[in-house]
Amino acid sequence: MKIALMDSGIGLLAAAAAVRRLRPDADLVLSSDPASMPWGPLTPEGVTERALAVARAAAAHRPDVLIVACNTASVHALPALRDELEPALPVVGTVPAIKPAAARGGPVAIWATPATTGSPYQRGLIEDFASHVDVTEVPCPGLADAVEHADEAAIDRAVAAAAALTPPGMADVVLGCTHYELVAERIRAAVRHPGHPDATFHGSADAVAAQALRRIGAVPAPSAEPSGTLTVLLGGHPADLPVPALAYPESGLLRPVSPAL
Repeated sequence: MKIALMDSGIGLLAAAAAVRRLRPDADLVLSSDPASMPWGPLTPEGVTERALAVARAAAAHRPDVLIVACNTASVHALPALRDELEPALPVVGTVPAIKPAAARGGPVAIWATPATTGSPYQRGLIEDFASHVDVTEVPCPGLADAVEHADEAAIDRAVAAAAALTPPGMADVVLGCTHYELVAERIRAAVRHPGHPDATFHGSADAVAAQALRRIGAVPAPSAEPSGTLTVLLGGHPADLPVPALAYPESGLLRPVSPAL
């Protein structure tokens, strides 16, 4: 079994780690293009162009399924990716976990990139699934880029700025960018308020990993040690995991590594 994941940068680590936990025997292909990151400021056409290039590089390794582990790419490029790759290669997109968060009754805060915050896509999800609860949209300028470079000081500044925009007493926090899941505990600490219970956090990694297995008729089969291989593609070229990725615990699950073929 071979499962590919794509993103602009290292935001795909959380979903890759989730896949590895469910199927340690799966061979993984991680395709990204850090040189073009971030994709948020690009036009929809620009995002689609970059996403198609990254997806084609992954598809060349003949995976059984492709996870689009990027909210921005899922918003703007998912139809184009599916038009080109399906049905031969199933494509699984990433959707912010607004529905399960709102189902708990709220109030809900949605942390997302400035490009996604207030976008018709996110507003549509709120209208469809969270119109019955109080929702605060929290833009997080610079956070994804800081996570991408494992810049500790920049992460702290961006998290603190977004936490200041998050009202106290939020019952649920949606992490609307895959990069944010890599620093979820820092965000949790930043939004904790005395006298209020800790918020429940909602990412997308576990859900997309499970959906990818369902799309190919596979079932979870956890084991003690990973046996699947890892192929890393940066801008379509074989590479090692980027050095900043090694700063996050998720990278520890992505061994052993095999060279891209």
